Order: sequence, then structure tokens, then C-alpha cells
Amino acid sequence: MTTGAGREPPPTDEVREALARALGERRGAPVSITSLERRPCAYRTSFALEELDVRLAGGPALRLMMKDLSRAALHEEAHAAKPALLYEPLREIFVYRDVLEGAGLGTAEYHGAAIDPARDRWWLFIENVEGEALWQIGEFEVWEEAARWLARMHGLLAAGARAHGPLLHYDRELLGVWARRAAGFAEDPRSAWSDDDREQIRDLTGRYDAVVDELAALAPTFLHGEFYPSNVLVQRNGGAPRICPIDWENAAVGPGLLDLAALSVGKWTPAERGRLAAAYRGAAGAGAETATHLSDAEFARALDLGRLHLAVQWLGWEPRWEPPAEHRHDWLGEALMLAEDLGV
Repeated sequence: MTTGAGREPPPTDEVREALARALGERRGAPVSITSLERRPCAYRTSFALEELDVRLAGGPALRLMMKDLSRAALHEEAHAAKPALLYEPLREIFVYRDVLEGAGLGTAEYHGAAIDPARDRWWLFIENVEGEALWQIGEFEVWEEAARWLARMHGLLAAGARAHGPLLHYDRELLGVWARRAAGFAEDPRSAWSDDDREQIRDLTGRYDAVVDELAALAPTFLHGEFYPSNVLVQRNGGAPRICPIDWENAAVGPGLLDLAALSVGKWTPAERGRLAAAYRGAAGAGAETATHLSDAEFARALDLGRLHLAVQWLGWEPRWEPPAEHRHDWLGEALMLAEDLGV
């Protein structure tokens, strides 16, 4: 079985050697692996994922996740659909190693990486967190806890939002690129859109600069970039649930409400979205400026602008690609409704 677009899984001896070196670098001393068991991860959506059961000489057993971040290791469909402008193999390694490490947010523990550009090797080793995907959880209180976690993360990491590194930056160019892509796809007869859909997309994207202006004016923070419920794991072992976002491939600096918008898209009623927003605002630290320095009306508008942006982003992703079931939605209908409500 291949792990990507025609790419075979690496030999176990290479994985063992790379992992031992990564663990040794993390611990400051050589590490000997006495046994290593591997299996494909059933969760995998884009990049190749393997679960590793590791035993160390004189040390603890480890349950790890190995993620191959090379573009060749993308799933065939994701390889065709994922826009090249988003791809940076070091980004997720950087996030775990240099941003989340030591932050005390309960994210998966970083155990090291194997980086060898000459061999197109970008392997990330992290804790294998066992939990439920948030979208599978019906108790709304858990969703509110995820919103509070998000606010704490934005507040805690806002000060480093301008740090150097391979993070995406939601400047005017990146905020505007999705509308331009959607407009271009609307001219492609191979897309599944109707003639009426194409006309509505042309009309909406022709007015999108006003949305870019408002989003670009919001205070930046560090954001996950795809804080959808399918990317949030929840561990419930009694007491407060552990909120553990995964898949930081599109981590960025930009308006934090894009993350809250991703959490609140889909099936929720306006009242339930209001509860998520209230949970976020109630937990926001001083660094989450968008939450603490906007009036209620300004915050609600900014959040709806974030929801509109995500809808347009999905329109500009790849019209011939069908997203996973948990992301399937009438994004054009959502975009048109929000644009009308916002007076865009």
C-alpha cells in the first residue's frame, strides 16, 4: 500500500534510525530503540500518517505518530487539490517545535523531526493522542470548551505572532487570493457550477476587496488556520476535557476570528453560534485583542466576515475536488447569505 501519490512507506530500518536520532537530539543523549511497531493511521486525510509503538532501552514505551510532510507523501486526491501556495513542509514541524513547545496548552507532545531536504524527508514525530474528533461529540459544552481553549491559545501566543518562521501570513495578498481563484474557476467550464452559480461568484468576488480591507484591519495573532471540528481531538477521562488540535499545516499569523469561524461553521443555529462566541470572549486573555477591544456588534460583524472568508476560501480551493464529508457544505449559499447580511 502506498502512503501518498505513488510513494511507498519508508523501510523500517530507516524509520528506526531517524527516530533514534531525533529522540536522542531531544534528550541530549543517545537513544537505543529495542522494538518498533508501525501501522497506517486510519485517521489520515492528507499527508501520510503512521502510528508507532516504540520501546527504548532502559526507558519508557512511547506511542507516537509519524507524519510525512513531503509533498510526495500527500494522498493522491489531496496532492491534486491542495493549492501549492499553501505548501511548506517545515511549517508544522516549526509549530510543534518552536511555538507550542512549553506553552502548556495540552497539544500533542513534540518528540522530534527528521529533516533531509536532499532526500525530500520531512518527518514529524509527535505524541499519538487518543481521543474523539470534536465533530463526533454531541455535548455542546465540549464545543464551548474548545472555543475557550482557542481564546486562551490566541491570547497566550499573540505576542509572538510576528515571529519569523514558515508561518502563513494573512496579509492582503493571502486574504484576497481565494476570491481571485474562485473568480478564475468560475470561468472554467469543467467545474460543476451552474451558469447561475458562476454569475453569482463573479458578482461576489468583484466586491470582495471590502471584505479584505476589514479582515486585514483586525489585530493579528497566531492561529491554527484550519480549526475545523475534524481537526480537534478531545480526550475525556473525567474532569475537564483535553482539547488537542492537530494538523497545523496551515498555521498562520492573522485575525484569530478565522479560527473561531471555522469552529462555528455548519449545522449550528444562530443562538448556538452565539454561545460559542460568548465562550470565546469570556476566556480571551489580554492578548486576544479582537475579542477584548471590539464592541459586541463589532465582534459579531468580524466573526461573520471570518465565516464569509472561509466560505470563499472553499470556493477558491478546487471546484473539481470534493472535500471530506465533515466539510461538505453549501459554501456558495453560505457566502451569498453572509455577504447580503453584511452589506458586502
